[in-house]
Amino acid sequence: MAKIQVYATSWCPYCNRAKALLESKGVTWDEVDLDEEPGRRQEMIERTGGRTSVPQIWIDGDHVGGCDELMALDAAGRLDALLQGNA
Repeated sequence: MAKIQVYATSWCPYCNRAKALLESKGVTWDEVDLDEEPGRRQEMIERTGGRTSVPQIWIDGDHVGGCDELMALDAAGRLDALLQGNA
């Protein structure tokens, strides 16, 4: 199973949508809640090369992007393999 990390906020509809997709796939993830740890936003920005929007998602250390990119991977039929660690 792949290691998934999500930087998110509780009030963001895109964060909730991305997490709902991950949940529907039966996977777990490590979440960095930027509401509770606002100091980690700079860490996220540096890791993404400047992206400031949430969510920001990594699968096995590879930056996937945000909600739209996660949904696009699923629509293309590529997300399941990534989540299983078979990229």
